[in-house]
Amino acid sequence: MTKPRLVVVSGPSGVGKTTVCAHLLARPEFERVVTATTRGPRGREKHGRDYYFLSNEEFQEWVDEDRFLEWAFVFANRYGSPRDHARNILDAGRHAVLNIDVQGAASVRAGTLPCTTVFLLPPSEAELERRLRARGTDGSAEIERRLETARAELARQDEFEIKVVNDDARRAAGEIAAALR
Repeated sequence: MTKPRLVVVSGPSGVGKTTVCAHLLARPEFERVVTATTRGPRGREKHGRDYYFLSNEEFQEWVDEDRFLEWAFVFANRYGSPRDHARNILDAGRHAVLNIDVQGAASVRAGTLPCTTVFLLPPSEAELERRLRARGTDGSAEIERRLETARAELARQDEFEIKVVNDDARRAAGEIAAALR
């Protein structure tokens, strides 16, 4: 395997980042960086496995101590990528995978850890809209907002080292893995 890298997977909402990352994480050379959040656990989520569940005060301490590669507010909660967890994965000889938005990717790129940035593209805007609608989680106004945001994010794809069209998640993950070799 090549030298372990922080692999930042980004792209618009609905492009399939989580699914592509799941295929990457099925490979032994990849491990997910566990995200910290101020939201409470859902269902069977466990602290340290699914997320690091922090109080607002604890999260702010981590921010003040510069313990995040990047962090952001998302729908009234804070989410961040712990620097130490990423370093531990790299030190163990595996690629550390982050699934984050375009703004978060820019923050990580500006940091000190070696990283490779990946931008996932939809096969078409029509397919992206179809995927967003198929989720069944958002109304028309929210879908339109997400599509508008997607257009702005797609305009930034040249900021990324690797661009992969996600027409098949398994194939897209394979393309990412091959590019890292």
